[in-house]
Amino acid sequence: MNIHEYQAKQLLSQYGVAVPPGDVCSTADEAKAIAEKLFAKGEKLVVVKSQIHAGGRGKGTFKSGFQGGVKLCKTADDVFEKAKAMLGQVLVTKQTGPEGRLVSKLLVAAAPAIKKELYLAVLLDRASSRPLVMVSTEGGVDIEEVAEKTPEKIVKETIDPAVGMMPYQARKLAAALGIKGDLINPAAKLLMGVYRTWWECDAAMVEINPLCIIEGPDGKDTIVAVDAKVGMDDNALYRHKNVQEMRDLAEEAPLEIEASKFNLNYIKLDGSIACLVNGAGLAMATMDIIQHFGGNPANFLDVGGGASKEQVTAAFKIILSDPHVKGILVNIFGGIMDCNVIATGIVAAVRETGLKLPLVVRLEGNNVEAGKKTLKESGLTIISGDSMSDAAQKVVKAVGK
Repeated sequence: MNIHEYQAKQLLSQYGVAVPPGDVCSTADEAKAIAEKLFAKGEKLVVVKSQIHAGGRGKGTFKSGFQGGVKLCKTADDVFEKAKAMLGQVLVTKQTGPEGRLVSKLLVAAAPAIKKELYLAVLLDRASSRPLVMVSTEGGVDIEEVAEKTPEKIVKETIDPAVGMMPYQARKLAAALGIKGDLINPAAKLLMGVYRTWWECDAAMVEINPLCIIEGPDGKDTIVAVDAKVGMDDNALYRHKNVQEMRDLAEEAPLEIEASKFNLNYIKLDGSIACLVNGAGLAMATMDIIQHFGGNPANFLDVGGGASKEQVTAAFKIILSDPHVKGILVNIFGGIMDCNVIATGIVAAVRETGLKLPLVVRLEGNNVEAGKKTLKESGLTIISGDSMSDAAQKVVKAVGK
């Protein structure tokens, strides 16, 4: 689950991470009021940031023609005008796709005088099965670009989960960022706060880009998280009611929301061949083999290792809600799962939905003969696939691609 930037900063500040002062709003009048308070406290510049679950907001374009989802303002009146131009409008960025995202909230915050932009992230290193803190002096740039062009500028520190991030590790990373003198301790404190946010909130990733060295009100350098992105581990959300309440359904695809109600892992794609598979690895392989034989997958859909008849029926309904779907491939390997349970679910789903599209089913594994018998005796038009390759070729041929 993703959360908005303003929500990420709320979490970070709870763990002692310095963030620029500001607040979230949903009207232009509220934006102006927040700006007036910030200017009254001595801020010289205020930033208005569109709150959507996508990057590239500053370089984005609204469908109204207004350029940029992030704007710097010198007066409260300017904040009002920029907020009015953004709210209720659809912002298109490199990450949203051409459909864009509706902007219904804005973050209005102080825009400090930035002296240097840095990068910081905490995530799970799957190679070592340990937390990983990653920093770079190349802040404000996509980390993928840094990794490709100047990988030596990315410094990594593996954390022992039994003891957590140690102060010496935080100071080591601060030094790697070129931070010296009186700024070392505040930087180490911030680094440990970001790690604690990741650990205690069960986050999948916390990314601060840019992490900035700024000139404080007293003229001294300080370090703050100017931007923040936090992705939560869905499997741990039950432990964090406060984080669950941050979920913004308006930012999620309706079919993905519906799938989550039945504990189905569904992601909509642009193709015409729908997939219903058990297991994420098999689902990825199924999409690959459809592509290999000239088709285009319409979705990623993993029903899990122990899907019920009700889940299979729900999965079919979700698939058929996509108007681009022209055929369906069911690819099931029954390890834990009983193939006959899936077959029964398929038959029930086809009858309940009145399916008219080509349906290819490949079953293998636990109780497969009973499953195939159930499909055969159903009297329904179901194409049987003898192998994954055979099933993929048959569904591609059936949809005419």
